[in-house]
Amino acid sequence: LDLAGSPPTQCSTAAMRVLAAPQARRFTRGLRTTAPRRRVYDSILDTIGDTPVVRVNHLAPANVEMYVKCEYFNPLSSVKDRMALSVINAAEKAGDLKPGDTVIEATSGNTGIALAMVCAARGYKCVVTMPDSLSIERRQVMRALGAKVVLTPASLGGVGMVRKAEELAEKHEFFLARQFENEANTAGHASTTGPEILRDFANRRLDYWVSGYGTGGTVTGVAKALKAARPEIKIILAEPAAAPLVMSGQPQDRLPDNAPVGPHPAWTGAHPIQGWTPMFIPYNLQHTLDNGFAEEVLPVTGEEANKAARDLASKEGIFTGISGGASFSVALDVAKKAPDGSVILAMLADTMERYLSTPLVGNIPIEMDEEEVAYSNSTPHARYE
Repeated sequence: LDLAGSPPTQCSTAAMRVLAAPQARRFTRGLRTTAPRRRVYDSILDTIGDTPVVRVNHLAPANVEMYVKCEYFNPLSSVKDRMALSVINAAEKAGDLKPGDTVIEATSGNTGIALAMVCAARGYKCVVTMPDSLSIERRQVMRALGAKVVLTPASLGGVGMVRKAEELAEKHEFFLARQFENEANTAGHASTTGPEILRDFANRRLDYWVSGYGTGGTVTGVAKALKAARPEIKIILAEPAAAPLVMSGQPQDRLPDNAPVGPHPAWTGAHPIQGWTPMFIPYNLQHTLDNGFAEEVLPVTGEEANKAARDLASKEGIFTGISGGASFSVALDVAKKAPDGSVILAMLADTMERYLSTPLVGNIPIEMDEEEVAYSNSTPHARYE
């Protein structure tokens, strides 16, 4: 019996004896097996984290190795699952949440979805504020998870949704998650995401880690872990070309609670990379900037992000969203000038399924193209007229 993959596990021994029979061998060559997790989970929240790092085989230049960390393997398909659980755990530990309370947060979508999941699992109510310009499937997913979605005018951007969440929290005595300033956001990545990367690249070379920022929690948390253990790893921060807030070099004015006073001076309007770079520099990113964790900040356009995401899907089978495409596009830019043999890891924050109503997917045809029609007509049965 010629089986690819891991050796048979105890639970599959009987089945393997059957497959080993002579009459079965011709059907099982190349069969893939899997190892059991050897546990059952008490809650969906226990499945958050431990996402895979996957090699990029076809799109990577020949002189480097490229990998992606697929955060869409989290239960609600984004990196924000980690932050939501960390924030709620910290609030419970501090006594800021009690059964039946309502959690509120301003979100571009993934945080709201993640918080809605955590709240559903823990028995809290959830309210989110979100600009009305973001993909409608995000609203639908949050509402399916039991959350209430309060839309804000797109013209008011990130500051508008934040101010609305603050007002509602004060008026209705909701718990405000404050993802842009909450230290639990960063701590969650410093204790999970960063160590996962270090574990997966133990005794292996890793030269560059590439990520954009939304709240800054992922960047700062992972950077803390990587720089503490392997300071030679270079952190590359990606930023929308249409919103060069960090690249401008101008500081962000803040209120006493570290929230932004208003839009950043370099903000000129909405950019196409949903989930990245609100109209201000988040406080959770400030630690990375102040400590020089990011060796370089590189721009990426919406067109480049969309192309990279589509290429990952069609040429690698890796199904990431706009921001994942943006990170990978910047990683490709890094690869072009990296020394031979360099190893580059890019973060993929979520899945393309979050963007079905956006230009990322909207330009993909629904009807059959000429080649598909030709296939249909090439045989007599079940032709599509």
